[in-house]
Amino acid sequence: QVQLVESGGGLVQPGGSLRLSCAASGNIFSINVMGWYRQAPGKERELVASITSGGITKYVDSVKGRFTISRDNAKNTVDLQMNSLKPEDTAVYYCNAGPNVIVVFTTGGPGGPYWGQGTQVTVSS
Repeated sequence: QVQLVESGGGLVQPGGSLRLSCAASGNIFSINVMGWYRQAPGKERELVASITSGGITKYVDSVKGRFTISRDNAKNTVDLQMNSLKPEDTAVYYCNAGPNVIVVFTTGGPGGPYWGQGTQVTVSS
């Protein structure tokens, strides 16, 4: 089992920045890929960004150039730095972890069955 605990999120004005953090514990040796997903009201959950244990990253087109995902393998954490936030970035953001790198990078599906509790990001003036 893997436990994921998220922090960060909140309310920010358009153009502002936020940083999300996710800490993993438990059977961390099963984790090859970690990522952030988001779900807005009435929409399906979508991949925002992911990163492998080797540092290879993937971003959804809508956040490229604005968001940066980073990972500290020693601390078992993954962060998402979000800059130039837009109202359409408003959603609940979830951390995900697991072994399935191919699934993430080919379909954008989750890398494993482990999810954080979710953290709300609201971009509004």
